[in-house]
Amino acid sequence: MIHIITTGGTIEGVDHDPQEDNTHEKIISIEHFFRSANVSFPYSIENVLNKDSRFITDEDRELLVKKIKASDTAKIVLTHGTFTMEDTAKYIGKLNLNKTIVLVGSFVLGSSYGTDAPFNLGYAICSVPFLIPDVYVAMNGTIFNWKNVTKNLETNKFEQL
Repeated sequence: MIHIITTGGTIEGVDHDPQEDNTHEKIISIEHFFRSANVSFPYSIENVLNKDSRFITDEDRELLVKKIKASDTAKIVLTHGTFTMEDTAKYIGKLNLNKTIVLVGSFVLGSSYGTDAPFNLGYAICSVPFLIPDVYVAMNGTIFNWKNVTKNLETNKFEQL
């Protein structure tokens, strides 16, 4: 069983500032990606947040940690916006939760044509069974350990530190 915890972000079509009226939000569920791929592995989906990751706080991260600890499974995929994905990976990674946790997101809105969301999500899901317990980021066809990842804003890719 893989437990998918969702937080919003670009992968789910969330891209907005809650303090402004410039909302660009067309929510797409992670379940939608699974239905369109006709997957047959056991999974559960839990929506915990619905935020642009620029507005995720340490209190939100603590809530995510509580959900991870409470999960009956040791295999977790955490959807997350890319703006602060590495911050959340480091926050969770430092806790040594003895679970395999893979953070994943997308650079193009999940509700947009040409999005990288389905590829990244599939890549993260496929990696979970083969990774040892720790925290990882799955982006751009690569798995990064939480201790050794950064987002390069010039290339719009994640890379090793």
